[in-house]
Amino acid sequence: MRALLSRRDQLGRPGTARRVYYKWQGLHWVLASLADLGYPSGDESLYPIRDRLLELWLGPSYFREFATRTEAEAYRGRGVPVMEGRYRRCASQQGNALYSIVTLGIADERAATLVERLLHWQWPDGGWNCDRDPDADTSSFMETLLPMLGLAVYARGHRHAAALKAVRRAAEVFLRRHLFKRVSDGRVIRPEFVTLHYPLYWHYDVLGGLKGMARIGTIRDPRCADALDLLEERRLPDGGWPAEERYYTVSPRAVKANADYVDWGGTSRKRLNEWVTVDALAVLRAAGRVRA
Repeated sequence: MRALLSRRDQLGRPGTARRVYYKWQGLHWVLASLADLGYPSGDESLYPIRDRLLELWLGPSYFREFATRTEAEAYRGRGVPVMEGRYRRCASQQGNALYSIVTLGIADERAATLVERLLHWQWPDGGWNCDRDPDADTSSFMETLLPMLGLAVYARGHRHAAALKAVRRAAEVFLRRHLFKRVSDGRVIRPEFVTLHYPLYWHYDVLGGLKGMARIGTIRDPRCADALDLLEERRLPDGGWPAEERYYTVSPRAVKANADYVDWGGTSRKRLNEWVTVDALAVLRAAGRVRA
């Protein structure tokens, strides 16, 4: 917590993305980690970070859209490309920002604009995707989880019917696939989906999916059973769960690509990771598979 809070004054210049989204040391990720850790609500010292996030994620380019037919044109254009009637937007960015500021109790009226953007970009199947291949017609797990969670916490506090409806539609993206399986043949969608990590950042795995289902109140849907079984199978003899892989290196001081200020416990298939273990126990408790 101290390592994260020490970055509050490192805001960089207004309008610059590097300090905000740089993976994984940007301010965006500082707020996301604080929200996931349950940092106390309403800390006004976080307002400058909030403002910098919203300056970026509510910038003019996210209100500009253009129709295009090819991937090359989509990358050349300015704004949000629309291909085959679908908005190709990395909504995990706005979704994560929404989740963080609402969870941390530092949201202001601009949160409603994040909600409006997410609802506007939602795909027909209920999720989101930034894939600029015109043939892509299915939502991405990675781009859907965080918008779903952001809309869920907002809907809970504001009785926002449209946001709640969007959450339910997004949940079906995961539930229809039992959180990790292809609809067509039941095979694992991607190997990393059945590998445990912490933190996930914008990535996805089955534990992250189960956490999402627990947070929106659908963890006892029968379609979560296979994912819960898989999670229970990964339990170690000492009662904990491992972080089997990770997406970060550790750099407490220097800013480096794909580095985090925090050492989240490393990886091992035989040694428990405290963060993964806490999340796994919370999920299983919510599912009624372990006693409180």
